[in-house]
Amino acid sequence: MTVCDVSVIGAGPYGMSVAAHLRTVKGLDVRVFGEPMSFWETKMPIGMLLRSPWAGSHISDPQRALTLDAYHKAIGSQFGAPIPLNHFIGYGHWFQRQVVPDVDKRQVLNIESNSARFQLTLADGEIVKGRRVVVATGIGRFAWWPEPLRNLPPELASHTSEHTDLSRFQGKQVAVVGAGQSALESAALLHEAGARAELFARGPVVHWLWQRPLLHKWPIEPLLYAPPDVGPALISQIVARPSWYRRMPRQWQDNWGVRSIRPAGARWLKSRVDPVPIVTGRSIVSAMPSRGHLTLKLDDGSERSVDHALLGTGYKVDISQYPFLDRKSLAAIRQIDGYPHLNQGFESSVAGLHFLGAPAAWSFGPLMRFVAGTEFASRAVVRCIVRRN
Repeated sequence: MTVCDVSVIGAGPYGMSVAAHLRTVKGLDVRVFGEPMSFWETKMPIGMLLRSPWAGSHISDPQRALTLDAYHKAIGSQFGAPIPLNHFIGYGHWFQRQVVPDVDKRQVLNIESNSARFQLTLADGEIVKGRRVVVATGIGRFAWWPEPLRNLPPELASHTSEHTDLSRFQGKQVAVVGAGQSALESAALLHEAGARAELFARGPVVHWLWQRPLLHKWPIEPLLYAPPDVGPALISQIVARPSWYRRMPRQWQDNWGVRSIRPAGARWLKSRVDPVPIVTGRSIVSAMPSRGHLTLKLDDGSERSVDHALLGTGYKVDISQYPFLDRKSLAAIRQIDGYPHLNQGFESSVAGLHFLGAPAAWSFGPLMRFVAGTEFASRAVVRCIVRRN
């Protein structure tokens, strides 16, 4: 049995960042569990480029020294924005080697809470006990499937998070569902890999970011948009300051949250998507397997016969999907539509149990869905733990 003060579950940007900050607290024993950067390596396609800008892609460390700029200089490699996925993964591993070289790659199977202490059961049966747990396991469990496309054979339908190499669809007819960055970039990558892709979007138009370039030039841009560039003009400044955001009326938060993460594609992606046929204003109402193909019926009565449906339909947070949280634990956590309700230290209604990343978005806003949120979240958790200790 192992005993520690804080167990961090997850070794992606949020898990590594909060561990880096917590390890500056004298006498605090912090353990990190998980495969470093696993979501980025196993749930995203080769050739992907990050939508987030350079300034919004730094993983936070206490001294603000382990930035993308520092990594760029350390490896001497030439890359810029938009940031290639493989370089961001390399940056994540470089960051991990600096701050949590002793990460434990074993999976956490179960968390039990008893008398202000937590007991974690690892994949090999070992028990870890401690006073606090920080859940930073990302969004991998939250992939969302629209109703007509659920329960289909995996050879006929899949979510974008299930693929790292889209070249397997070369020569195939693929229906891409969605209108956000994931769907749009997947459509482009499919086309470039030799697939016959067609994109289906419910909305009347496909939205593209940065459609008014003048607003993104100095001296106007710093006034309208914060460096992470999450959200529309002016709202971006509030979103980048979660302590301000959470003080706003709930109605405003909900409205701004939707506007800040509405489906849209990066402007630099548009030319790559232009060759892909796009059907807007249409929904898929049924999907039926037929002789190795998939017949899709749209709400206007038209049909498509495709080899595969690829869902770029995003993620819907629901912490009940975390396999390590049992019914008793879930029942004790105050939730709003699948999100845990968190205090200023990202602590849930179960004392000592914290949630970072996308699950914190209801409490702290859409910045928590992006790497840029690691700075605020990590420092807030440290302040909470220091104050309580």
